[in-house]
Amino acid sequence: MKGPQDKSLPLVTVIIPCHNSEKFIKQTIDSALSQTYGNIEVIAVNDGSTDATRQILDSYRERIRVLEHPGGQNKGQWASANFAMRHSGGDYVALLDHDDLWAPAKIERQVNFLAGRPDIGLVYINGHAIDENGNRLYKLFPLGHGEANRPEKILLNCYIPSPSNSLVRRAALDKAGEFDEELSCVADHDILIRLAEVTRFAFLDENLYFYRRHANQLSQRSERRMWENGFKVLDKACKRYGYSGNVRRKRLAVLNYRLGRCVADESGILRALPYFFKSGFTDPLRAIKILFGLESKN
Repeated sequence: MKGPQDKSLPLVTVIIPCHNSEKFIKQTIDSALSQTYGNIEVIAVNDGSTDATRQILDSYRERIRVLEHPGGQNKGQWASANFAMRHSGGDYVALLDHDDLWAPAKIERQVNFLAGRPDIGLVYINGHAIDENGNRLYKLFPLGHGEANRPEKILLNCYIPSPSNSLVRRAALDKAGEFDEELSCVADHDILIRLAEVTRFAFLDENLYFYRRHANQLSQRSERRMWENGFKVLDKACKRYGYSGNVRRKRLAVLNYRLGRCVADESGILRALPYFFKSGFTDPLRAIKILFGLESKN
């Protein structure tokens, strides 16, 4: 971190789950340690890595805390995030994916914003998607993006691409609960929905976050599991919170459509047809818009 720690400032806990992260983890840790904010603890969790990740983390042990699961197990990103949170004490929590990057002022700008807005529990920022070499691909949020603070919007379309661009009050996380470790690659969507149900969000249109996109991020099998688990997220949300039947139908339409695309890629269009029929039945208007190219298929 730049300069000496200022213990008079609220503590920010930065959590970096790491599994076979040797390619990008040094850049990621360096971006966390380069923050201009004066009171940060960085916790990296080595999640059963079999490459050089552990050796790289060991080289930082004088500057960060390094944790491992008992027996060196690989328990997954969200189990690692929960594990680190239980061993941390920050007033604010920032999750940082092992391949993403922050600009130096990211945490400082978010803390300063939250300090003046006690009604806000989570603030997220703008930034750019980047490729494996750090080249900018596109801006994450368009001009004019604003936060509506309607939980159903997060449920229907998780427009926050990654937890790495957010800073969350510990008190809000305590209300929302931990990551659901059984939900695999949609646990971040699930916790954002739960947070939206218990606190208010805010958006800062400042380009201080870099979201790494690369070929190995999501396999076809993982993508199918993601949409299958989306049904579980939806069921939990509707049991927990007063979402309307219309919201449920719209989300079911998206989930069935996306799962149908996965099945079509794996097994052919005939096996995918039941999912497409369900999608069209639950939200006919959206199905027509997609058919005629009037709406995104995502």
